[in-house]
Amino acid sequence: MARNENISDRRLSLALFLAILAAIVVAGALVFFVFGPALAAAVEPGLGLRGAALVAAGVSMSAIVMMAIAAGDGLLGELQYMILGFLGFFVVSWLMIAWIF
Repeated sequence: MARNENISDRRLSLALFLAILAAIVVAGALVFFVFGPALAAAVEPGLGLRGAALVAAGVSMSAIVMMAIAAGDGLLGELQYMILGFLGFFVVSWLMIAWIF
């Protein structure tokens, strides 16, 4: 009897997971269709080097903060690499954003 309950629990878990996944997909599509035209209009003329630098700084800073959180206790030993990583990531993303957009 325990085997049938185990299969039933797995099916319930799978159904719950699929329902949550479907809700996330629907919410993402709704957000995309609601805010997509406004975002497209905001970046219509394109980004210059100044605008791209602002976007690249935000993206780079968020990536570095995530790496610092993941580093945990090793933060002090990895700080010099994180600073160089920030600068490298910033320059590459800055120029790529300016070139593409």
